[in-house]
Amino acid sequence: MGFPEDEKAAAEMGEAELAVTEWDMEMRDPDLLRPSPLPSGELTFSLASVPSPDFSRAMYAAVGARVCWTDRFSWTFEDWAKWVDRPELATWIALAEGTVAGYFELEAQPDGDTEVHLVGLVPAFVGRGFGGYLVEQCVRRAWQRGRLWGDGLGPTERVWLRTSTLDHPNAKTNYLRRGFAVAAETTLVKRVPDPRLAPWPLPGDPRDSRLEPEDGPVEAPVTEKI
Repeated sequence: MGFPEDEKAAAEMGEAELAVTEWDMEMRDPDLLRPSPLPSGELTFSLASVPSPDFSRAMYAAVGARVCWTDRFSWTFEDWAKWVDRPELATWIALAEGTVAGYFELEAQPDGDTEVHLVGLVPAFVGRGFGGYLVEQCVRRAWQRGRLWGDGLGPTERVWLRTSTLDHPNAKTNYLRRGFAVAAETTLVKRVPDPRLAPWPLPGDPRDSRLEPEDGPVEAPVTEKI
């Protein structure tokens, strides 16, 4: 049974039409990358060698929900699996204090383009000086395509990304400080789902294994006491 305030909140959730400005930002030479001040603590990076749609969609929600990352809400598990299980996509995990602090996605594209699809921190590490350093290290790895990652995909000739007024308020400034330049600007009206909904369809019904088998009933599970 739901509480009245829960029902009211659910009724308020839905899509909203917002005027959104998007910027395509680019860096055409690795020498243009400007280092960030060192963060307040050590940040280490690991390339995810096992593609995991579960991890990627969980990070998408954890990092992006508070800054309106909603474009992948409609993705099924199969969509996520096809996205992450590609040689041209590299998912990097940032770790701090024994905790997953953030991540970023790099995609090797034709003609030497490498796109930064996603980069961000989980809420616990926002506001602690990690953001600029995360972007710097993300871009350094983007320029190392074909060596550090993306074997056989050739070198990077241009690093680019797209950000918008839906992203973190400091995102565009952070990219400019790291050496990116605005390549294009577009303003449009966009239907944006409520990020609190964050639907994550599973590949199958986890209840199936608990259903009664054809050869007879199973012992009822013990109900957990609260």
